[in-house]
Amino acid sequence: MTEEQLRALVRDEVARQLATASGTPGSQGQVLNDASHARFPLPPAEGGLCIIEPRVLCSHCGYCKSYGH
Repeated sequence: MTEEQLRALVRDEVARQLATASGTPGSQGQVLNDASHARFPLPPAEGGLCIIEPRVLCSHCGYCKSYGH
């Protein structure tokens, strides 16, 4: 593979990722709209403690509000 072929490959992948992030129709980024990435409306944790690990402070990672994605 030549350097120019490698650059073209990288350009194509960057363009694909940008299209996915922007939600361009027909892109492979439709997974982000899937129900498995939905968030549950939970109230804030009491005392700032994590719902999953109550011995640690909540870092607002969102794990408890999702299916783990």
